[in-house]
Amino acid sequence: MLRGAALRVTRPRVAVLSAVHAHSHADTDSIIGAVRRDLPGVSRQAVYDVLRALTAAGLVRRIEPPGSVARYESRVGDNHHHVVCRSCGLIADVDCAAGEAPCLTASDDRGFLIDEAEVVYWGLCPGCSTACSS
Repeated sequence: MLRGAALRVTRPRVAVLSAVHAHSHADTDSIIGAVRRDLPGVSRQAVYDVLRALTAAGLVRRIEPPGSVARYESRVGDNHHHVVCRSCGLIADVDCAAGEAPCLTASDDRGFLIDEAEVVYWGLCPGCSTACSS
């Protein structure tokens, strides 16, 4: 994947890419922890730099739901959205809305060339909704 994106293959890049693939929607601290299990001496800055390079190359996607820290996922190249639990913060992928898609076409683009619309669904995950109803 790295070579295909014209990136040099390094141990930190492989470790970060593996961590993102293994831990979908992980925050930077979680990725750093996973990488340090394989490469104990890697610096925080090195992981940040690798995440920035992987995101720029389109190998990972950075998301930042309102009220959350940045998170990274390996699902790239499609237009999917996310559902976020208001209680525990769990994030899951949601494919695009079928049928009538709400608010995906701006009524007035104000001269912008719009290439993406971001949708975040909010609610309670199954675990939290069960706990609330008990």
